[in-house]
Amino acid sequence: MKTGIIGLPQVGKTSLFRILTKAKVEDRGYSNPREAHIGVAKVPDERLDKLAALYDPKRTLYATVEYADVAAIGQEALKETAFLANLRNVDALIHVLRAFEDDAIPHVGEIDPLRDVKNVEFDLIISDLTQVEKRLERLEKDLKKMRTADLEKEDALLKRCKASLEAEKPLRELEMSAEEKKLIRGFMFLSQKPVLYALNISESTTLGDDLEAAVAKYKLTEAAARLNAGATAFCGKVEAELAEMEDAEAAEFLSSYGLNESGLVRLIRKSYELLGLISFFTVGEDECRAWTVPASSRAQEAAGAIHSDLEKHFIRAETIHWDTLLAAGSEAVARSQGTLRLEGKDYLVQDGDVMHIRHSG
Repeated sequence: MKTGIIGLPQVGKTSLFRILTKAKVEDRGYSNPREAHIGVAKVPDERLDKLAALYDPKRTLYATVEYADVAAIGQEALKETAFLANLRNVDALIHVLRAFEDDAIPHVGEIDPLRDVKNVEFDLIISDLTQVEKRLERLEKDLKKMRTADLEKEDALLKRCKASLEAEKPLRELEMSAEEKKLIRGFMFLSQKPVLYALNISESTTLGDDLEAAVAKYKLTEAAARLNAGATAFCGKVEAELAEMEDAEAAEFLSSYGLNESGLVRLIRKSYELLGLISFFTVGEDECRAWTVPASSRAQEAAGAIHSDLEKHFIRAETIHWDTLLAAGSEAVARSQGTLRLEGKDYLVQDGDVMHIRHSG
């Protein structure tokens, strides 16, 4: 699963990508201005940290999110094939919004994140509308030659999409059945992708409070509450400094701002949630690990995330919630208490489950 980082020029988009993924963007060269930079960030997880403290494993492996830093967005960029291809191939979007003041970094007009949200959204909608209209023209010709149930379904759905887009409503807000989503999956519509608005705010002595208040201050509460959308805030300047520090020094630095965790930790977590993902854990003396599966995954499907053979030869999943295991202190105690239970293949995995897969392979 991949998340694309988008934004207007001079908003701190590439800096955010570099801090998130520890990627050395400047070392890779930028001969093609439409090239997308790809990197991976681990998903910080206090639950996994506590499980690792209990088991003291040889290694601890976190869930990850893949990020793509695409070039600055705009109507002209959205007409370019290479740019569109980079953007279409992501599953969700983080829209970085400038909310910081800095005379050294030029900005056209006053800083207004809500205006930027509306402008970029409009550009995505126009791009999708152009695509829909072209396909409908082709469908009209095809339906004159031969009417089939599949063509009629696609035609009806795309007309619904067209009406939504013409009303300046993104496709992420259009209610669709699973069958309908599958029908138009190949179009990879831009306005259909879930979006997380990320406000890049100024450094201040009250940064902790400012981060909490940013979404409301910049009038993004309504936009963030819409279907398949969300919002958070970070301070790029502070995050860049944190990225250079050791853990102990970073914790002290955050504390000086009244923070328990960095804005990036919340951003990574929210982008993970935006993709509709959850984590389950496998634990032991060799390894404690977080595994990523879509929400509402069955136990047998979760086993497949570990290895295809486990899914194929699945028998049962020995399951306990992470906090219940911690409270028991060990699997042996949990088993004696009856809180470590056996679940079948159709059990819906819960976020934070600890699982041992029993199999016949």
